[in-house]
Amino acid sequence: MNAQLGKTTAPVGYFTEDNSIDAVNARMGQDVSPRLATVMACLVKHLHLFAREIELTQEEWDFGIDFLTRTGQICTQERQEFILLSDTLGLSMLVDAINNRRPEGATENTVFGPFHVNGAPVRKMGDEISFDGKGESCLFIGRVLDLDGKPVEGARIDVWSDNADGYYDVQQPDIQPKWNNRGVFITSADGHYSFVGIKPVSYPIPDDGPVGQMLGKLGRHPYRPAHMHYMVRADGFQKLVTHTFVGGDPYLTSDTVFGVKKTLVAPFERVEGGSTTWRSDFDFVLARPNETR
Repeated sequence: MNAQLGKTTAPVGYFTEDNSIDAVNARMGQDVSPRLATVMACLVKHLHLFAREIELTQEEWDFGIDFLTRTGQICTQERQEFILLSDTLGLSMLVDAINNRRPEGATENTVFGPFHVNGAPVRKMGDEISFDGKGESCLFIGRVLDLDGKPVEGARIDVWSDNADGYYDVQQPDIQPKWNNRGVFITSADGHYSFVGIKPVSYPIPDDGPVGQMLGKLGRHPYRPAHMHYMVRADGFQKLVTHTFVGGDPYLTSDTVFGVKKTLVAPFERVEGGSTTWRSDFDFVLARPNETR
């Protein structure tokens, strides 16, 4: 077995239950991309070990093929059921964690989610982004800093959230105003940001398809805890894709896509006599490309 590529370099004879991994991986050509060979050899290895360990029955495998087929058939331009499957199995968060290892003190990443839209309008600091008249108003405020605590000028903060009914504007294009609960804000020299949205609410992921049926069979709920999405980009820094979560939400420890990290749970404080009902303070700390864990 080639240690680097994870594939057999000599014929192994006929396929048997015991040599199945080597038999399949031996079929790869010698001019295959090294990374592709490594990925596929590892995939074959773990698939075969999985089938052996649980002694997969033909009926179970037929059901699995049907499940994957139905998952693909429900996908549209607006809905990606395979991403939903990856999310609910925790794979999306694992890949995100592997690819975003940051030093202590830097704000942690979490899943991007399916509801971001390119081209949201750039707004002035302090502007309101909620236009449907629903929900409890909330002031989101804080700073964008580097690991030394210095403000980051010119950071582009792209924000989006659901409305008070738990839907994003792209899910209700005929009901919600365009760009509802979305906007882009650019920091000045002090690194501060502020905008007015609503206090987000928890909501279920689309559960009317194969993934929802899987969750039901597993005794799992489809809910995500309330959160505000952020994508923060600045020259000379790693891109940050993250959420802030509403402290005290009942789904914080059972997020169906495993997206919650303790450091991302933000304070949401009720305001007495202010211009908004709530206020949430949160600082984003960016890492430079060479600052990794």
